[in-house]
Amino acid sequence: MDSQARITAEIAEAHAATPPGAAQPRIDFPPYRSSALRHPTKDLRHADPEGIELVAPVFGHSDIDPVEADLTIQHGGEPIGERMLLTGRVLDGDGRPVRHQLVEIWQANAGGRYIHKRDQHPAPIDPNFTGVGRCLTDGDGTYRFTTIKPGPYPWRNHLNAWRPAHIHFSLFGTEFTQRLITQMYFPGDPLFALDPIYQSITDQAVRERLVATYDHDLTTHEWATGYRWDIVLTGTHATPLERDDHE
Repeated sequence: MDSQARITAEIAEAHAATPPGAAQPRIDFPPYRSSALRHPTKDLRHADPEGIELVAPVFGHSDIDPVEADLTIQHGGEPIGERMLLTGRVLDGDGRPVRHQLVEIWQANAGGRYIHKRDQHPAPIDPNFTGVGRCLTDGDGTYRFTTIKPGPYPWRNHLNAWRPAHIHFSLFGTEFTQRLITQMYFPGDPLFALDPIYQSITDQAVRERLVATYDHDLTTHEWATGYRWDIVLTGTHATPLERDDHE
């Protein structure tokens, strides 16, 4: 397997070769090895949105229970790890709230382990933590979750590769075809510079839009730390999203 030094050198080369203003993230990013096979290489096959809606799943506001936003109460006991409150707003490019938006999250547990049969990381599974939750934004575009801070975990991109701690986000619009996916990170993570997925966004200012802010006013005495992270859907300050084009 390639060494971290080689991956780091390739990241630097890729950043230097990316012109200013290029679309972010780079979906064919050589240091992120599997992106060579996973990124689209042909034009998208366009589908009739109305036709898709005839067979796609639907959900209504009554389908979302408020308790689904608390990932720490889904089982009989307390999950292990740093309890945290995570909140923010979903905004359009003009700063207007995106109301009643379905926001879903999934994440590893405090030891960096997912509940997934393909996750072979030899960290313990927490029987009191599944790592999935969802909620709707309120009238001000605000979402809020109670969860456990996830741990970093190894992956097989290269020798001694570790992913920074992160939480996956999915946002649905008013139709099933309007789904956006991204990841949120935590401030000061020492793995940022080493991670080719995070570094596939070649502009540092854009990368920083994926990093939450610690908020001591949100932190609760003897209960939970607090983090804020806004998601901007469009415009020059848009949050980087996992794109489905082939640029």
